[in-house]
Amino acid sequence: MFTRTFLLLATLMLACLAAWAEVFVILEMEPRAIQNSKRITTAVNLTRSALAHATRTDIPTLLDELSLNESLDVIARSPTDIVEPIPDDRYWQKIAHMLKQHLGSDTIVAWTVNNRHDFWISFSIDEKQYWLAMHRDDLELSGDFEWIGWAVAAIVFSLIGALISVRYINRPLSRLVHHTQQISTGQSPPPLPETGPREIRQLNTSFNRMTEDWRQTENDRELMIAGISHDLRTPLTRMRLEIELSQMPEASIQAIDQDLRQIDHTIDQLLEYSRAAKIQERPSTDISTALESLLSRERLHTGLIHHELTSRIQPNIHVRIDPVSFARIVLNLIDNAYRYGGDDQGRSKVLVTLQAQANKAVLEVSDRGAGIKPEDVSNVLRPFYRGDHARSDSTGAGLGLAIIDRLLRQTEGSLSINPRVGGGLTVSVLWPIDTSIVKNSTT
Repeated sequence: MFTRTFLLLATLMLACLAAWAEVFVILEMEPRAIQNSKRITTAVNLTRSALAHATRTDIPTLLDELSLNESLDVIARSPTDIVEPIPDDRYWQKIAHMLKQHLGSDTIVAWTVNNRHDFWISFSIDEKQYWLAMHRDDLELSGDFEWIGWAVAAIVFSLIGALISVRYINRPLSRLVHHTQQISTGQSPPPLPETGPREIRQLNTSFNRMTEDWRQTENDRELMIAGISHDLRTPLTRMRLEIELSQMPEASIQAIDQDLRQIDHTIDQLLEYSRAAKIQERPSTDISTALESLLSRERLHTGLIHHELTSRIQPNIHVRIDPVSFARIVLNLIDNAYRYGGDDQGRSKVLVTLQAQANKAVLEVSDRGAGIKPEDVSNVLRPFYRGDHARSDSTGAGLGLAIIDRLLRQTEGSLSINPRVGGGLTVSVLWPIDTSIVKNSTT
């Protein structure tokens, strides 16, 4: 927007300068043409009169004085003279037209005669034909270099003025865009200054009020979810204890315990989703090492629940992300694959890969489940959406991918969901590689 506004304003200012320059030229040309035509007419008439009354012996002396003192040269005109006409220029054509009015329509006005570059006017004395030559420099408009200097100065000042004006106009908008970007990544920017023109003050005041309402809503939501979590976990713990102490059949106890675990997991996801909006610092993290550590701990749990977890990890990949957010993303992806990527017996085969591709770190988590319909891909990032029955037959709140999406927006990451070759689903996460670490390691 800054560039477009600057170019528009600069173009308008330069167009105005060009129009004013044309007006100045016209205003200068008309008076100068009239003045110089009268001057040339006077010089021709005086020269003709002086030559007509001078004796034959005085004519050479008179011509020398005219040349030295008045810069006027008188030369006999010959039919064989090579004459170049006046150029097609408004100023010189105006002078030539007025000279013919003053001196007669048979007057010849020439640009060069016999390749001599002066301003030439023909006149006659007693049927003798002559040329009067005048230096063009004495008749021209303001010099080209002078005009060029003023034009360059005007253009420079116009561009500087346009730059200052655009910066003044765009600064409040740039500040608003910056604050909006901060809010979109979960940060809490300081209030915008409520100063400046009336429209800007009203905009900043409304934006500050909206931001304050948003903060209050976020705080109320976190407080509400935390309260609900506390109020639900206490009776859940009591119910689990009472069930274990009851005389119910083992199968019934396990079924009820599974339901209680699902409720507990849903509460955990609600809490995690509410925390996902908070921004974290983004240090450079070796996600290859972090992923190896996460998967080592996860395999201990995976073996107990009879899932299969394999990995292919390229070493020394660094990304600007805090380790906690990275762990939350990876564990939610794996948990999603466990829950929705199982076979008929509920066992999942999950493959985790990490590699560098074209300055991007690519993390992929693949399963062999039923996959997702193409029309559902755009909806699975929405909170509480769990897809069709084939993948949602297992328990879950539908918050896993929504949590991942919110975390990725804070870390300049992106997520894509694609069918896996041979059946199943692949969730890919991309981050920009921290090139500063790569440069330091190579130097």
